[in-house]
Amino acid sequence: MNLDTLSRKELLSMRDAVEAALETLETRRKSEARKAAAAIAAEHGFDLEELLSAEKKTKKKGQKNPPKYRNPADASQTWTGRGRQPGWIKEALADNKSLDAFEI
Repeated sequence: MNLDTLSRKELLSMRDAVEAALETLETRRKSEARKAAAAIAAEHGFDLEELLSAEKKTKKKGQKNPPKYRNPADASQTWTGRGRQPGWIKEALADNKSLDAFEI
């Protein structure tokens, strides 16, 4: 097929058909993968939905790390010890103070 000879309308129509075919293919492949996963789960004596729901329960979404350090001058300022150091930590370290002095 020579794409150079097709009109814009024909090319757009062909693009839409290809996109629809790709979506159908992806849906079909997901269905096949789910069936294969269910068969393997059943082979081990489990239901696939049971395994998936158990995995969702163990995830801890949105759980934040507890603060590890507190600013003695302002108790509302805390830091978990992860990510960028806050200014009050940087200043204290520049004054040769130890992080241990700020531990909660």
